[in-house]
Amino acid sequence: MGLLDSIVGQVADTLSDTDNSKQIGLMDIINLINNPQTGGIQGLVSNFEEKGLGGVVASWIGTGQNLAISGEQLEAVIGNTPLQGLAEKFGLSSQDVSSHLAQLLPQVIDQLSPSGTLPEGNQLEGALGLLKNFMK
Repeated sequence: MGLLDSIVGQVADTLSDTDNSKQIGLMDIINLINNPQTGGIQGLVSNFEEKGLGGVVASWIGTGQNLAISGEQLEAVIGNTPLQGLAEKFGLSSQDVSSHLAQLLPQVIDQLSPSGTLPEGNQLEGALGLLKNFMK
């Protein structure tokens, strides 16, 4: 349960200063990471690499310091459509959404890869499934 507690705690800490009705939560991040239309987490990593941000995402996966990312950089990687969907869901601007995600996504990916490598296949599905069940 340590991994789940750590991720949930970090997400809660990051969002503690925001209006509760407008929080981008762990479930939204999990859905973004595990989106089959974008190839899941491996597709997300590939998108970072294609946009010249491979070193940034590699720092989140690795065991060292996580490099920061701006909301604009994140939008370039993820695209406007998913961000706009979250913006509409929470009544926020897409810039607010990308800024929140820029704070949260590195933490979540870092926690999903504690040994410095991403979980693969069933391991990732299992970890994300546990997180989803934990958040219900």
